[in-house]
Amino acid sequence: MHLRGKVALVTGGGVRVGRSLVLALAEAGCHVMIHYGQSAGPAEETRQAAAEFGVRTGLISADLRDAAAVATLIPAAVEALGPVEILINNAGIFPEEDAFARTDAALWDQIFAVNARAPFLLSQAFAAQLPEGGRGGIVNLNDARIPRPAGDHFVYRLAKRALWDMTQIMALELAPRITVNQVALGAILPPPGQPQSYLDQLAEDRVPLRRPGSPDIVAANVLHLLVQDFLTGVTVTIDGGEFI
Repeated sequence: MHLRGKVALVTGGGVRVGRSLVLALAEAGCHVMIHYGQSAGPAEETRQAAAEFGVRTGLISADLRDAAAVATLIPAAVEALGPVEILINNAGIFPEEDAFARTDAALWDQIFAVNARAPFLLSQAFAAQLPEGGRGGIVNLNDARIPRPAGDHFVYRLAKRALWDMTQIMALELAPRITVNQVALGAILPPPGQPQSYLDQLAEDRVPLRRPGSPDIVAANVLHLLVQDFLTGVTVTIDGGEFI
C-alpha cells in the first residue's frame, strides 16, 4: 500500500506512542484523524505538528468504554477526511491493580471494553465503510509479554490475549481486501509517573540488547506493516529480545 494520500484513524493518538504513530503517518503523506480520551491539549499539539507535513488532520474525543461513543469514530473520520483506509488500534488501558482475587465485574468490563471490544467494533466499522474495490490496513498495538502467562494484571492479560487472537481471526475474515497485523511492545516507554531512569534500569536488567526501544521504532514497524501487501496476521515483537 502506498501511504501518500490515504486517510488514517489513530486511537489514543495524542500522546506517547500514539503521537509518534500520528506524526510518522503524516510524514508519509497520510491524512490523519486523531482520537483522544481526555488529553485534549496534547492531542491538539499533535494535530498541529502533523498538519505541518501538509496533510489534512482532525480531532475527535470519545470514551472507548462506551460502545455508542466508539461508534462515532469512523463516521466522524469519514465525514472530515474521506473514507478511512488505515486503522491503528493504539489506545489501551493498563490498570494499576487487577489481581485475580481483587477483580470485580466493573473492572473486568472496563478493561475488556477498551482493550478488546473497542478494537473489534472499530475494525468492524472500518471494514463496512471501505469503498468497494478499496484496500485497507489495520494494525493493533499489543503487549510482548502476553504469550507468557503470569499472575500479574489478570484481566489486562486476558483482554490483550483476546486482541492477539482477534488479530489473526480478523486477518482471515477480512482478507483479501484488508490486512490485519499487530506490533507487540516491550520496554518502549516508562509507565506514566515513572522517570526514564526506571525504564533504563529495567532494560539493563531484562533486555538482551541492554537498552529500551522508542516510540519512533514502533512507528517505523507499523508503517512497514502497512506498506507490505503480502503480510497479514503477523505479529512484530518489538522488545529487544526480552521475551524470547
